[in-house]
Amino acid sequence: MKGKLHWNWELEDWPEFRYAAAKLAPLEAEFLRRSGVFVGATMHISDDDKSQLLVELMSDEALETSEIEGEILSRESLQSSLRRQFGLAADNRRIPPAEAGIAEMMVKLYREFDAPLTNKDLFLWHQLLMSGRHDLAGIGCYRTGEHPMQVVSGPLHSPKVHFEAPPSDRVQGEMSRFIKWFARTRPTGKEPLPMLTRAGIAHYYFVCIHPFEDGNGRIGRAVAEKAISEGLGHPTLIALSHVINAGRRTYYEMLERTNKTIEITPWLIYFAETVLEAQSYSQRLVDFLIAKTKFYDRLRGMLNERQEKAVARMLREGPNEFKGGLSAERYIRITGASRATATRDLHDLVLKDALIRTGLRKSTRYHLSIPFVNKLP
Repeated sequence: MKGKLHWNWELEDWPEFRYAAAKLAPLEAEFLRRSGVFVGATMHISDDDKSQLLVELMSDEALETSEIEGEILSRESLQSSLRRQFGLAADNRRIPPAEAGIAEMMVKLYREFDAPLTNKDLFLWHQLLMSGRHDLAGIGCYRTGEHPMQVVSGPLHSPKVHFEAPPSDRVQGEMSRFIKWFARTRPTGKEPLPMLTRAGIAHYYFVCIHPFEDGNGRIGRAVAEKAISEGLGHPTLIALSHVINAGRRTYYEMLERTNKTIEITPWLIYFAETVLEAQSYSQRLVDFLIAKTKFYDRLRGMLNERQEKAVARMLREGPNEFKGGLSAERYIRITGASRATATRDLHDLVLKDALIRTGLRKSTRYHLSIPFVNKLP
C-alpha cells in the first residue's frame, strides 16, 4: 500500500488481532464465578420479580445504548413495548417507532441468542434501530456511499478525524470475513475463544468495519452481548451499555487508542473490566429485588392503602428510588392525602421502619428502609 499507514484495517495482517491472553485469564475466571452467583440469586426471586428484572435491565440497556449515540428515548414506552412482547401486562400507550424498534431488537437478541449470526440478522437489527428515521439513504443494508466514513469532532472548518473506516467497496468482504470469524470462535466453533475475549474482539472488530451508515455502536454492543450469551449458554442480563455510558469518554478514548494497531490488549482489558462492572450492577438489582420481597413480607398487613400506594411507587423506581428521596409534598401528590394526613402517614411509616427520615423542616426527606436503595451508580 502506498503512503503512510493510518488505520488498523490498512495493516497487512488485519484482522489478525494480537493480545496477551494471560492478562485476561483472571478476568475471564472472575466473570464465570460471578455468573454462577447471579444464576443462584435469581432462584430466590419470584416469577413476577424475574419479569420485572428482565424488563428493567432490557429497557435500561436500550435507553443507555441509544444515549451513548445521542438519542434519548422514553423509558415508559420502552418498558411498555417490552412487556407486550413478552406477553406481560402493559398499558395501552402508543409506542413511538424508535422505542418499538429497539425493544423488538432487544427481544430478538434475547430469544435468538444462540442462532448463528448472519447478514440478514444484522440488516433486520439495523431496520429496527432506524425505525422512524427518514434521513438515511441506506436502512437495512451496508453502506455504499462514496465519501469516507469518518468519526470526527470539532468545528466544521477544522474537524479532528478520530477514525476512518474501510471504504464502502470493502464492507461486504469485511463483513463476510467478520461473520465467519464470529462463527468460528463461538463455543461450538472450530476455534472457540474465551467469552470476554471474544465479546471484546467482536465489538472492536465490528465498529472498526463500521458497516452501516448509522447505528454501528448500538449494533456492535448487541453483537458483544450475543457473544457473551453464547458463552454462557443462556441470554445475558448485564447492564453493559449502562456502564459504558457512565464512562463514555473512556470508552471512546480506548477505541481511539487502539484503532491504529492490531495489538489490542489494552482494549480487551478495559472491555472485560467493563463487563464485570456491568455484571455487578445486575447483581445489585437482583439483591434489591430479594430485599424488596423481604421488605413486603415484614410489613404485610401493617400499611394503609395510601401508604401502600406511596411505597409501591417508590419501589417501582428500583434501587435508585426517587432522586433526593420522598418529600411530604410528593407523598400528597401520589396519594391525594391532606397535609395533616400525610404527616401522620409518614411518621407512622418511620415508626414501622418502612421509611428512614433525613433532614429537617423543608429539607425533610424519606427513603425506603432497604439496604440496597440508592446503591447503584
